[in-house]
Amino acid sequence: MAPAPAPTPASELCNGVFLSYTFILGRKIPPNDTTDQPYRFESVLTVLNNGREELKEWRVFVGFRHREILISATDALIVNGTELPALVGNGTILGGSPVSDLKTAIQTAGDLKQMRAVIKLVGTQFMVTPPAIPMPSNISLVNDGWLCPEPTLQSKRELTTCCKRDPSIEVNTTITDKFLPRQPGDLTIMYDVIRAYDQNYLVEVKMENHNPLGRLDHWELSFDWKRDEFIQKMQGAYPTVVDATKCIFGPQSKIYTGLDFADVLTCERRPVIVDLPPTKAEDPNLGKIPSCCRNGTILPRIMDPSKSASVFLMQVSKMPPDFNRSALFPPQNWRIKGTLNPDYSCEPPVRVSPTFYPDPSGMPTKKSSFASWQIVCNITQVKTEIPKCCVSYSAFFNDSIIPCNTCACGCVSETRRTCSAESSPLLIPPDALLLPFENRTSLTVAWTALKHKTVPNPLPCGDNCGVSINWHMASDYRGGWTVRITIFNWGEIDFPDWFLAVQMKKPALLGFEKAYSFNASLLSVDGGVNNTIFMEGLPGLDYLVAEVDGLDPKKKVRVPGKQQSVIQFSKKLTPGIRVAESDGFPAKVIFNGEECLLPEVFPITSGGRRNGFIRVLLYVAVFVTAIIFGD
Repeated sequence: MAPAPAPTPASELCNGVFLSYTFILGRKIPPNDTTDQPYRFESVLTVLNNGREELKEWRVFVGFRHREILISATDALIVNGTELPALVGNGTILGGSPVSDLKTAIQTAGDLKQMRAVIKLVGTQFMVTPPAIPMPSNISLVNDGWLCPEPTLQSKRELTTCCKRDPSIEVNTTITDKFLPRQPGDLTIMYDVIRAYDQNYLVEVKMENHNPLGRLDHWELSFDWKRDEFIQKMQGAYPTVVDATKCIFGPQSKIYTGLDFADVLTCERRPVIVDLPPTKAEDPNLGKIPSCCRNGTILPRIMDPSKSASVFLMQVSKMPPDFNRSALFPPQNWRIKGTLNPDYSCEPPVRVSPTFYPDPSGMPTKKSSFASWQIVCNITQVKTEIPKCCVSYSAFFNDSIIPCNTCACGCVSETRRTCSAESSPLLIPPDALLLPFENRTSLTVAWTALKHKTVPNPLPCGDNCGVSINWHMASDYRGGWTVRITIFNWGEIDFPDWFLAVQMKKPALLGFEKAYSFNASLLSVDGGVNNTIFMEGLPGLDYLVAEVDGLDPKKKVRVPGKQQSVIQFSKKLTPGIRVAESDGFPAKVIFNGEECLLPEVFPITSGGRRNGFIRVLLYVAVFVTAIIFGD
């Protein structure tokens, strides 16, 4: 009797994109811990294109669920730019690198090398003891327009699924367009190769801000070279470390035997690039690049479209086997950050259609780049860092200020603390608002005693924020109400062209009329309509200076930079608004793109007195005069 034919492999039954996750082996690794034992795992992720169209920039979600730490992934990287090793216990999305497109069998006559990606994964997982196998909960293709059914266990070690095109999306031809369309994002980076030679190329890097509430100050851009490249020259920006040591003692010196590496800018595998100061804008060697040399400031387009982008040039030297003009590979793992700005997560570079530029000869034609990649960066919704600014509340009907939260922007380690990081902040008198936290102690303790409150021991820690905003309810009358906003800069960095955005409950925003010392308007963000008050300084008030020493050395009190304005609201469209309660206070405050931490409580009326805080304007003037001129 003839043996039964072997079952057809699941991959051959799939007429779309076949995905499989195969567990190879696992073993116990030190330390020995019966309550939280770590294990090494090795597995293989396979992506196979059995469909009729080329799969560009494949992206696969792997639903890790055992607190995995991914140590290595061959020919792939984490799409959000996280470097390995990385915590992936809540799942992660992997993408191909350097090859990210999978051709079809029709295009390649069935060449699996061009149709398939095989990713070897190595990592650590916890508490799944052999013979149990730590399989993911799900695998799926996350490229737009694809649908994946729930994966099936082919065995204890293999999980598979077959993803197919969404039938509602038409596919025009078997051989699809050469490039993917450019994608929107909060910040996009273009990597345009404008000159190509056998051993090097010239690239223009352009960063553009598309988020109305996003910005960068003193931006720092970093990325990873994957093929031993190095930066020979730059214009419009500069590396933070100028050092060719790694080339001299690396493989580059064996290839470039006639090169004077003293002229090379940097051989860092992960260089950090910064903008140049305005004084270098006309420098023929370092500057002379449009949209460069602004100390790393990239503004929202609503403030100034001409300052919403930053550009620089790099001459990149390549290494074998890439010594031909067409061998062009962008760096990976892009990161961009600012001094007091939101956190960005950047996706891997995606090959897009060439960028067109005006012809430098002045002819009415356009010149294209040799090759272009787009990097899309978005502001992260889940904060990976502590806040950098905070908000305090006050009101005309209460003579105490609710200060920023304890450790709002972090605290020193417990071993070095002499204060309590867990205690709620103490109410402070109006004049303490103008003092650095370290100079408020005596006033705060005296105020607490005056209010018959217990003075805790130890005292609560400060907020440790570089920028704080005081939201003061200044008045509430039958026809309207007013708020006074004061911005304090306690840091060492000036903020030119600052902006402040405030989101409130809808009834309050319906009554917004104007700001007196700021340029203010209603802005629609996050899908809402006129849901944000956007404020920037008027000419002469658009520069928030850093904290400085007072002119009287005996006082030893530093003076913060500050800007202040009154905002006026009407009750014509909101007759039932309860201003003295939460309706008159913000739901979100954003300074220069960074969301600030709000207090957890609101001011309350104090014994029916409605005028106890009107004098805070006088305190500001009197205190500043005393600091500047002394007693």
